[in-house]
Amino acid sequence: RVLGASAYGAEHIIASEDTRDLIVERGQFDKDSEIGRFPRLFQNVESVPDGLTWPTMTFNKKMTLWLGKLEVQILQLGRGHTKGDTVAWLPAEKILFSGDLVEFGATPYAGDAYFNDWPQTLDNLAALKPEKLVPGRGAALQTPAQVQEGLAGTRAFISDLYESVKESAAKGEDLRKVYEATFAKLQPKYGNWVIFNHCMPFDVTRAYDEATQYPDPRIWTAERDVQMWKSLEG
Repeated sequence: RVLGASAYGAEHIIASEDTRDLIVERGQFDKDSEIGRFPRLFQNVESVPDGLTWPTMTFNKKMTLWLGKLEVQILQLGRGHTKGDTVAWLPAEKILFSGDLVEFGATPYAGDAYFNDWPQTLDNLAALKPEKLVPGRGAALQTPAQVQEGLAGTRAFISDLYESVKESAAKGEDLRKVYEATFAKLQPKYGNWVIFNHCMPFDVTRAYDEATQYPDPRIWTAERDVQMWKSLEG
């Protein structure tokens, strides 16, 4: 989102302090990696001021905005999709904008995720008791039942993938075998979800890292990106 936010011409851009730390640490690497994979999406990339769009405000855990009489809470409720995950919560209307912490009918991208933390973070979202939810991908969830379905679906995918990866890694299998086994297990249940084939190499690689030796996500350089695709997809 850092790459395109400047197009809105916003006076202010708000991010969690953890998100800003991520931009500092890996923003340029991510940009180079994305351009390498999707050059057609980056026409006029030189028009982005300063190369990346930086926040003008940061917050820690909670920030409240008043848009007239409308209260908007900007919240960090835990790590999941990234360490900087932020949601927007309208408490009076009970509407939650979850970002990529929740997907609906779409595969969560988890290449920079915290698999151990994500289920608890989803519990923290559920504790708000949202009646409507706008997910990172997929249709808006417009009833409490649909909200629960969205939360449960995301939780199931994250848990199923991580359990499969941990099981294979515990057997001493290398990443390629872990990927093949996990893909085969999850494809019947989730294969019809949007971008399943695209996300799985990143998701399994990160899950394997977390299950073995890297508690924090490694940076996706353009070189690492290419190496991963060659080793897992040929």
